[in-house]
Amino acid sequence: MKWLALGGAIVVAVLAADAPWRSRPAETPPAGPPADSAAAADAAPSAGPAPAGKPEPPREVVATDPTTMAGRIIEVPAGGDLQAALDRARPGEVVTLQAGAVYEGNFTLPRNPGGGWVVLRSNASDADLPPPGTRIDPAHASLLPKLQSASGAVIQTAPGATHYRLVGLEIRPRPGSFLQNLVLLGGLEATPERQPRNLIIDRCYIHGDPEAGARRGIALNSRATAIVDSWLSDFKQAGDEAQAIAGWDGQGPYTIARNYLEAAGENVIFGGSTPSRAGLVPSDIVIRDNHFSKPLSWNPADPSYAGTTWTVKNLLELKNARRVRIEHNLLENNWVQAQNGFAVLFTVRTERGSAPWAVVEDVAFTGNVLRHAAAGINILGVDDSAPAAGGRTANLSISQNLFLDIGAAGLGGSGILFQILNGAGGVTIDHNTAFHSGSILSADLAPSPGLVFTNNIVQHNAYGMFGSGKGSGMPALDYYFPGYVLRRNVIVGAPNPRLYPADNYFPAAPLLVGFVDLAGADYRLAEQSAYHRAATDGTDIGADMSRLVPVTGAADSGAGAKRGGHDE
Repeated sequence: MKWLALGGAIVVAVLAADAPWRSRPAETPPAGPPADSAAAADAAPSAGPAPAGKPEPPREVVATDPTTMAGRIIEVPAGGDLQAALDRARPGEVVTLQAGAVYEGNFTLPRNPGGGWVVLRSNASDADLPPPGTRIDPAHASLLPKLQSASGAVIQTAPGATHYRLVGLEIRPRPGSFLQNLVLLGGLEATPERQPRNLIIDRCYIHGDPEAGARRGIALNSRATAIVDSWLSDFKQAGDEAQAIAGWDGQGPYTIARNYLEAAGENVIFGGSTPSRAGLVPSDIVIRDNHFSKPLSWNPADPSYAGTTWTVKNLLELKNARRVRIEHNLLENNWVQAQNGFAVLFTVRTERGSAPWAVVEDVAFTGNVLRHAAAGINILGVDDSAPAAGGRTANLSISQNLFLDIGAAGLGGSGILFQILNGAGGVTIDHNTAFHSGSILSADLAPSPGLVFTNNIVQHNAYGMFGSGKGSGMPALDYYFPGYVLRRNVIVGAPNPRLYPADNYFPAAPLLVGFVDLAGADYRLAEQSAYHRAATDGTDIGADMSRLVPVTGAADSGAGAKRGGHDE
């Protein structure tokens, strides 16, 4: 966003009022009513299953493109009345806050006529702030007005609030305070028509108290909302779950892009509480180019441990979500504490039967780097915690990802790469490269039909592809994955290749795969590798490294990568 001087007036570049989200191209399924229409059905079903391995993409995507609009500038100096300024701001106007000043809340974004944006931002020069599309970080804190409170949300939305863009703000508890939610988007409205919508959080620094923590950064229960280029950190609690972003009562669409996301419980979660309206499934979610992390100083087994045992669960969890695209993220640092160490969970939950319609479906997890975690991805087909089996997880694609350091020392856990349980249908795992200390696949409970496992580079370790009560290899695959396809995988270190179908490859050690530079963390295949252009699609087996976030840190034999840095 830039301040522009036009004809002596100062204007702000913001999202065009007529483009709160974008429809996908015409070849995708029709979108139906717009997401902010009172006629939109919260319980609208999917437009039928996409082909196996091809999850239906988000039907609507929140647009965050800047554009130019002129309007009055309402300046709120240090000590001024921010709420009064928000109450009188009209579409097209900009409310500016003094860089570095403290504004004591709570603050409410009021209902406005819509049709144009209200911008709340720092008065710092755009030359001093990161440009649009660039993540802010704590080094910019002196340029940011500080919005804080000692209890209740710092910022919340009134029912019907629409067309607000927050830029260049620091949002925090009053020092020493613990808050449940710093930003509360939705949750106070009685009808779907009054749900807040058309909201953008852009280049904001949102954090808990360094010592006390906070329960949640953003409660994402609005519609047509984007969180971009922001830094969310220090969300932590001992004895309960904390999240950077949690959504359970909004329909979407949502965009979460280019943020740093730090929390002890779940860094990001959708689902986890019963929606207020029957049939509601958070949908049309894009999670792209983020950095998910937990500081190692929170891990009691790490030399940097700071002394407080926060409740740690996972990095990303979907319990109730539809049409989700998770791409080009770095996800790192997850260990066994309040859960079993899986970093990513696609595990449908009906909240003990109170939301029997819950689904996790049409999810694409692609182009990500997941590293330094006790275990990889956990997939649950039917909720096994409900009094009556309910919910469904189906049609997932996990492709073109790099898994490093899964099951490393000091993290606990099994080192399992993929756990697939209880009837998860239509899972495709294709073109991944993984270094892990445990099984490739672990299966239990009801069979999960339709597994496609192709073109991956994985480590066999002790049990390879294992099913409870069935052992390893084809006996487990035949029982737990009826109709499976297993082709053109490089399974490193398998002691008995005859346990697996033909048309797979079994080098004895990672050094024999033919990476360009295994010790130097270059996991591309060299041209002389036997697996170069040997995939079912004629490309190299494993992940296409050009699609991934650049990382450093060399693979350590079969068990993973040594800790290293990353370039974002």
